[in-house]
Amino acid sequence: MPIGYRMGKTAMRVAEVERARDHGAFALVEIGVGHPQTCMADGVMASTGCTYGKLMIERLGYGKMATIMVVPGKPAVRVYLRSEFQDELATQEFFSYRKRGVEPSEIPREVAQRAVDVVLNAPEERMFKVEHLPDLAFSRPKGTFAKVKCHQCGEYVFERYARMVGGNPLCIPCSGFTEARSEVLKGQQ
Repeated sequence: MPIGYRMGKTAMRVAEVERARDHGAFALVEIGVGHPQTCMADGVMASTGCTYGKLMIERLGYGKMATIMVVPGKPAVRVYLRSEFQDELATQEFFSYRKRGVEPSEIPREVAQRAVDVVLNAPEERMFKVEHLPDLAFSRPKGTFAKVKCHQCGEYVFERYARMVGGNPLCIPCSGFTEARSEVLKGQQ
């Protein structure tokens, strides 16, 4: 989580943006499903204000320790954790516990604190590499309250997620729809 917190702070500094309110910025975290350090996204949310509840953060599923900060009207900024720093951090005793399946809250506090201190005290330029992505095209679908009732289960589903089957609107689970999720960077969901 401290890695993500610092990563978000770095991205905001480079993008010249304050902590996000409303929809002034978006964070695209490159972690994947079952990624061993998904808590990085928690840190990005805490520092940037880009949260899942406000639809201002997305997981790209790349399996990398990186985030892209998108601010409308400005070039996007990508910040990733340098491989050399990841190698250095991996030598911390904390990660030997994690590799054995020990949950973070069960790791001795002093062991966890040593790893946190390495992250909090490392110079930004030793931890992160920053890239400017002036050509990144990112858009969000326009928000809508339009909904329909699923013909099978009777629950409401927002229209963009409804699937027409036999002329009837169905929610995704009832429709059997299995297509992979649309690409986030194209602004489709």
